[in-house]
Amino acid sequence: MFEFKLDEHEVSNVHFIGIGGISMSGIAALLLNKGYNVSGSDRSMSDIVKNLENHGAKIYIGQSKNNINNPDLVIYTDAILDDNEELIAARNLDVPVISRGVFLGALMRNYENSIAISGSHGKSTTTSMISKILLNSKENPTVLLGGELEDLEGNVHVGDEKFLVTEACEYKGNIRYYFPQTLIVLNIDQDHLDYYKNLDHIVDTFKEYLRNQDENSITISNLNEANNRLIFDSVQGRLITYAQENDEADYVAKNIKFDEIGRPNFDLKMKDGSIEHFELGVIGRHNINNAMASIIATYENGIDIETIRKNIKAYKGLNRRMQILGHVNDATIMTDYGHHPSEIDVTLKALREHTDGKLVCIWQPHTYSRTKTLFNDFLKCFDGADEVVVTDIYAAREKFDPTIHSKDVVDALVKKGINAKYLGTFEEARDYVYQIAEPSDLIITTGCGNPDVLAKMIVNDYKKNNK
Repeated sequence: MFEFKLDEHEVSNVHFIGIGGISMSGIAALLLNKGYNVSGSDRSMSDIVKNLENHGAKIYIGQSKNNINNPDLVIYTDAILDDNEELIAARNLDVPVISRGVFLGALMRNYENSIAISGSHGKSTTTSMISKILLNSKENPTVLLGGELEDLEGNVHVGDEKFLVTEACEYKGNIRYYFPQTLIVLNIDQDHLDYYKNLDHIVDTFKEYLRNQDENSITISNLNEANNRLIFDSVQGRLITYAQENDEADYVAKNIKFDEIGRPNFDLKMKDGSIEHFELGVIGRHNINNAMASIIATYENGIDIETIRKNIKAYKGLNRRMQILGHVNDATIMTDYGHHPSEIDVTLKALREHTDGKLVCIWQPHTYSRTKTLFNDFLKCFDGADEVVVTDIYAAREKFDPTIHSKDVVDALVKKGINAKYLGTFEEARDYVYQIAEPSDLIITTGCGNPDVLAKMIVNDYKKNNK
């Protein structure tokens, strides 16, 4: 097992292959703050990479064997393939070369209480909710986020070594390497099927994750998620459950109501039977689940209920999570990170309930493998929209696959009776929005590639042309 003592500096020079990713950059920033010499490569310059460079990291643009200059430790992102020449050069050295997941697991062991949030949907929101509460308590947590939180002015905060708050993504089975004291399993769904064989493979991986923990750990999980129940027999420490309107759970949300724009408020029956009332600053029924997990995780770790209540209401969301970017013709332009059918479905249903005009969803499919394996599920998740626009697939880490195309999804949606059209480029989608946008409409771009770029383009170009 790989071990890393954060404060002992047994290594000095740490090199990151793929340093610009949201998680990799957070770890790099943490090590910079702790006095390590950090270098790293990425395929292009970005604001995140530039910020690391400004704080002392040595940055290389493009992956090359020449980027490897006597590191003591090399950390690579899962997006890097085995035939990458920089990774091959690193492995030819007599130094540890480990994945981001393995390093994050070792990092967790440096903290008195690491809180790791896993699940197919809601990880970033729940992680940032917990971070919001802890950052505004008497504690000084270390935070590694998968998105940008306004309180942090970014995605990382280096605090003391009592609390570490981090996402625990199951991609490539990385959760098998994690050792938190507080585990949150939000939900288990079919995703990352370019790695996992099927749902059983995903469930087995979560079971292995839970079996790795010790008897002092706490596992917090949603009882209303059927797949979560499949892993409860693998919990090693305490199991704490929560649910909406289900008295079997330890914590239960009841008397759920919504304000005029869809922000929930609810009574939470606590484990001891007492009732606490909470109001959320974000919209959607699904965020009640994220809030409950956040409330329980912080309350069970000693944070007082008033601090929790105040900050769960003050939480306004992460960048790219139902984020309003501006207006065009008095229509609201929003962007979201949802890329799995379940995420898109709950987002559109939440927005539909409080949208007076048309609800238009512009979807950028993410990876050929996800579009292909979840094809039929994608046909069911757009019912909440009045119109769906599909752009070209964002390939990410994958090579071109000629057997799947965005047009295939559009054809199937149209056949099903959904108003859908294919507009491959962002420029085409932008110009179409200008044609159809009317007052009271809500137009949302969604996906985990770069659909936020499209939303910003729609708003900014409109401003330029209408000065």
